[in-house]
Amino acid sequence: MNWDTAWPLVQSSIGPMLEGLVKGTIPLTLIAFPVGLAIALAVALMRLSSIPGLATIGRFYVSIIRGTPLLLQLFIIFYGLPEFGVRFEPFPAAAVALSLNVGGYAAEIIRSAIMSIPKGQVEAAQTIGMGYGLTLRRVVLPQAARVAVPPLSNTLISLVKDTALASTIIVTEMLRVAQELAAPTGQYFTLYGVAAVIYWVICLALSFVQTRLETRLDRYVAR
Repeated sequence: MNWDTAWPLVQSSIGPMLEGLVKGTIPLTLIAFPVGLAIALAVALMRLSSIPGLATIGRFYVSIIRGTPLLLQLFIIFYGLPEFGVRFEPFPAAAVALSLNVGGYAAEIIRSAIMSIPKGQVEAAQTIGMGYGLTLRRVVLPQAARVAVPPLSNTLISLVKDTALASTIIVTEMLRVAQELAAPTGQYFTLYGVAAVIYWVICLALSFVQTRLETRLDRYVAR
């Protein structure tokens, strides 16, 4: 590697990569994570439901998502669904695939967090006249959120890295920009290394926020 030529290339590539980060990687993360959490909550409640049909559907969804690669899910949505007349542009296809994937993995996290809440608290809430929905909002979910924060934070960090797979369907996110810059120059190690450092810095920042949030929530735990 010739550092005399590599360093100017690194300097000129950082701007376009950061643009790909802002226009592709971050928007995908900001869309897929909350949508995925909403799906996860619905699926978790389905799995905890006493209605056999709902519980079965929830288990099937989680099994499919966790039992197949994310890349395959992305290809099915972008390349497979058009055979049935359902077409997505690259960015929406990536957002849908990532959201569904997050939903499948986070559903088990939320379900476990809900199950960790003592049943006595639910029974006490019902004794004072709270219905199922109110008990869920006021008693169960606030406590379950504290339990779920660490694993959900890890899911978010994984999601940031998983957005790189969107480059396979021509979404202009950071890795796609790195590929386009590396192709004509042949400086694959250098430019992919720059992308790796940027991903690493983002994950370090998210890990720092995760630690601070866990510490803050830990103050409210009875000792």
